[in-house]
Amino acid sequence: MSGSINPFPQKQDILNDVQIKGSIPPEIKERIFTADALAFIATLHRSFGKKRLELLENRHLEQVKRDTEGKLPNFLPETAYIREDKTWVGAPLAKGLVDRRVEITGPTDRKMVINALNSKVAVYMADFEDSLTPSWANLIDGQFNLYDAVRREINLKTSRKNYELNLTPGRHIPTLIVRPRGWHLNESHVIVDGEPISGSMFDFGLYFYHNAKEALAQGFGPYFYLPKMEHHLEAKLWNDIFEFSQDYIGIPRGTIRATVLIETIPAVFQMDEIIYQLRNHIAGLNCGRWDYLFSYIKCLRSNPNFILPDRAQVNMTVPFMANYVKLLIKTCHARKVHAMGGMAALIPIKNDPVANEKAMNSVKSDKLREVVAGHDGTWIAHPALADIALDIFNKHMPGPNQINVFRPEYENLSISNFDLLTPYIPGFKITEGGIRINIRVGLIYLGNWIGGLGCSPINYLMEDAATAEVSRAQLNQWVKHNAKTEDGKVIDKNYVSQLFKEESNKLLNEISDYQVKKDYKKAIEFYKPDVLNENFDEFLTFKLYDEVTRRDVSRSVSAQKL
Repeated sequence: MSGSINPFPQKQDILNDVQIKGSIPPEIKERIFTADALAFIATLHRSFGKKRLELLENRHLEQVKRDTEGKLPNFLPETAYIREDKTWVGAPLAKGLVDRRVEITGPTDRKMVINALNSKVAVYMADFEDSLTPSWANLIDGQFNLYDAVRREINLKTSRKNYELNLTPGRHIPTLIVRPRGWHLNESHVIVDGEPISGSMFDFGLYFYHNAKEALAQGFGPYFYLPKMEHHLEAKLWNDIFEFSQDYIGIPRGTIRATVLIETIPAVFQMDEIIYQLRNHIAGLNCGRWDYLFSYIKCLRSNPNFILPDRAQVNMTVPFMANYVKLLIKTCHARKVHAMGGMAALIPIKNDPVANEKAMNSVKSDKLREVVAGHDGTWIAHPALADIALDIFNKHMPGPNQINVFRPEYENLSISNFDLLTPYIPGFKITEGGIRINIRVGLIYLGNWIGGLGCSPINYLMEDAATAEVSRAQLNQWVKHNAKTEDGKVIDKNYVSQLFKEESNKLLNEISDYQVKKDYKKAIEFYKPDVLNENFDEFLTFKLYDEVTRRDVSRSVSAQKL
């Protein structure tokens, strides 16, 4: 238009005061870290970074009220008009996201990406969040891998095997969805105007800028999973970023689609509002069960009325978890979007047929519960579980989803904050074994995380940051309130200190590799204060990320000024 003003500054101006504090291999720098892409993520930071920090401060203020005033999460009175208006719905289902009956998740290393895209599932969620240690090498390698994956050009040659994408004509390649990091994490290797940028904006921005148009050409689109939000205004921030980003590269608004993980207690009371804020970009909501359990403990940890038993007892059938599922499904289907189920964390047990059969039967039971409840799809962590999940969903969900299936049990369903918060669990017990498992799982996971592995098979479960956080939060809460074991033992600091020492020594004695043992010692150092209620960080990864960043910087030649 004649006389109009270009809203986007010139590239050379944008790149002033932008630094990269990490080394970049030439092939990744040439393809991913282009001046245009860096100008885009710098613009995102300058446009939306301040609002992100304001929303994070709001999280802190709400937690202070819960800790000091006993305030309980509840539905927001000021947004009742959104919940009560039954006329609005979310965006129409996007191409590649109509049938999502089984989704596989995992980090963005090259082998994982190829195996996931070769598996018999509907969707692959490529994860920059809980299953990935956010080292600089992991992050930039992941962006490089997804660049090739979107273009169907990804392969890997190792000394033992060659991995290639199965491009057999007519074969369905799983739709790719990317999960960026949550709002709370920074990316300390990218400095704009003297500040580290948001990890969310970094992960989203690089992937979107390079791959949005190519994904559309390949028959899907720029699709995302959004984690760990605690307020509908955090969803509005994502929506603002989506609209800006689509305008920036010249694609229609509404092209981006996002599935939101409802994995915090505050968010479960704002599901309608979150869908509403993203209504032109929404694809659905997901039951992020492990992070949800962590959030329950973290948000209510100061209140002795909300102590939970051993982690193994808190499954999806206990009342407050079952009510969370019912409300999510009812809300999603009323708004015509997908209600996705949670993770099957179990993995096959080799060399023990009896134990493996028991584990696989547990997966079958969980997936059957989900599809009968009304979920439109589910998550798995291992390709070997694809057939199990598919068989169950194919049998009980003949259509591509269940959005329009009438369920009379949800017609007049009314769920209060009492239903979502009351920690009634039949057979409630805390055991010494449960304490030891929480200590051991947390230490093994954190030791591996520091070493660069963001998801770890532990006791035939694929554990990620969420399960380590549940373990930490439970131990902290038990010590804080001097909970008792089933045999009457008070769970105080001295008792847990002794068990912590025993489990730490066992682990160190099992390790012979010098560097791995060093990583585990660092994990012990980080984990112990939180476990003993001497400290409680909002997220373990805050402290751990500093350790990862120090290692990255020490490996870098120098900061690169652009």
